[in-house]
Amino acid sequence: LITISKGGFRVCKGIWNFVFPFYPEAAPSLLGVNLGKNKTSEHESEDYEIGIEKLGPYADYLVINISSPNTPGLRNLQKSEPIRRLLKVAVQRRDALMNKPPLFVKIAPDLSTEEMNDIASAVIELNVDGILVTNTSNQRPDSLKSRNSSETGGLSGLPIRDISTECIRKMYALTKGRVFIVGIGGVGSGHDAYEKLKAGASVVQIYSRMVYEGPGVVSRIRNELAKLMLDNGQRRVEEVIGLDHEDIYWDKKLKSVQDERQDEHDTVVLSPIANVDA
Repeated sequence: LITISKGGFRVCKGIWNFVFPFYPEAAPSLLGVNLGKNKTSEHESEDYEIGIEKLGPYADYLVINISSPNTPGLRNLQKSEPIRRLLKVAVQRRDALMNKPPLFVKIAPDLSTEEMNDIASAVIELNVDGILVTNTSNQRPDSLKSRNSSETGGLSGLPIRDISTECIRKMYALTKGRVFIVGIGGVGSGHDAYEKLKAGASVVQIYSRMVYEGPGVVSRIRNELAKLMLDNGQRRVEEVIGLDHEDIYWDKKLKSVQDERQDEHDTVVLSPIANVDA
């Protein structure tokens, strides 16, 4: 099951107050806002800044999307200097919001190791909260059978599953497990989710499979993942995250144990010594 998306970002600036006339009193669910640059925009960060200002107050998290294959020149923002300039401005705009939602950056699966290293360095340096790995791909594997496989746009689904998992593995290693990663790309089973968690994702996101199978796919994948974890003696997702990176995994486990022991020590309450008359 695959899709090739051809949309890109198109937003009329005058629509904000019509669609979002007031701030809700209470959010009924988790809302992530994915921000991209318009196809016709010539400014590097203006659209992102407007999006953060207008939509940030509604968001539980914000995504700086620099990897849509359908927006000309957008992926150039993944290079060292442009990504630093953009993320610096985005963090400043986010910090100006009352709710200060977590800020993530969404990257392509078609990056070189040097480009991934630049992004990892920028994310850590500028205290960005996490990375979505990955967006759709420009690649067209030989395994594609459809007569429409040569269409322009972003390829998603099963054909990019292993590509995105390898990108997760590389990004987790480059950041030494210090950055929250959302694993995306070809997740269609509990095993797929398990592989992305092992590679370094803390959570996974699905899209193509939901299009073809509907919302019930979430429960199916969750149940398959839970069974797979139990079969491997794991009861918490944290026990799976980063398993492919033995050194980083055990360093983080040791740090976690040390922190737990420190917390226990800090919360010990000594009972006052009672005054007892002789």
